[in-house]
Amino acid sequence: MPSRHRKFSRGKILVAAAALVAAGTAAVALPQADAAGSDEAARAITGTAWAVDAQTGQTVVTADSTVQGGQWDRLMAATRGKPIRVERTPGVLTLFADGGDAIFTGRARCSLGFNVTTNDGSPGFLTAGHCAAAGRQWSTAQGGRPAATVQQATFPGAGDFSLLTYNDAATEAPSVVDVRGGRTVKITQAAAAKVNQQVLRMGSTTGLHQGRVTALKATVNYPEGRVTGLIQTTVCAEGGDSGGPLFTRDGSAIGLTSGGSGDCRTGGVTFFQPVTVALAAVGARIGG
Repeated sequence: MPSRHRKFSRGKILVAAAALVAAGTAAVALPQADAAGSDEAARAITGTAWAVDAQTGQTVVTADSTVQGGQWDRLMAATRGKPIRVERTPGVLTLFADGGDAIFTGRARCSLGFNVTTNDGSPGFLTAGHCAAAGRQWSTAQGGRPAATVQQATFPGAGDFSLLTYNDAATEAPSVVDVRGGRTVKITQAAAAKVNQQVLRMGSTTGLHQGRVTALKATVNYPEGRVTGLIQTTVCAEGGDSGGPLFTRDGSAIGLTSGGSGDCRTGGVTFFQPVTVALAAVGARIGG
């Protein structure tokens, strides 16, 4: 964890990751491939994620370590004899929370993802939607003066993203990802993820990591509620990485860290909110 916090100013804005867990529930549709004949109770089991393998068309169910006993039996019964592959993932599917260079509201902390400009020209940033439930005003230090305000948020349900705008309309918020060591990656555009695409993730807890996209439009049953439309990847992440940027080497913004299971020592699975969807929903664009 870095020893100090950077401030929002006319200089470089930190792009990091951390988020407070927000509770809630939602009832939304799962991918169509698993709908035919599958038991709704099994498809809603907490600790499972459902996505379609784009190469085979097969539905893949990822089950974490909490899916045991009767829940596991129900899952097996619901998928038996169907074109559905069930896989185990280490740990527990959770929202990644805490730590890192952060913004604060009350006792909560959550770091920003990508800087944006809203349709009316206001500077702001995107982060995970489960941050917004903690408070509307966010500062750059614990108990500090508010620097940004939540304008829109979605979680759980059809995504995990929120838009905050800077309270100082003159704030310059360049589109860069701070990858540490004095290096930044300039973000020039938002782009949709592609299966097998190589991607990078920056997080305030674990730093810079890379992996590939394995599925699109994944549904994840977090303990706090079901979220649909996420990108599934092999990129590792841990607590403190939530809300941070998923991007490419050539500067395309791809996603915002939502949650997952495992860690950067043993591996696991991580899910991201598509940036293109978030931008369209909140009425904003990448860049200053």
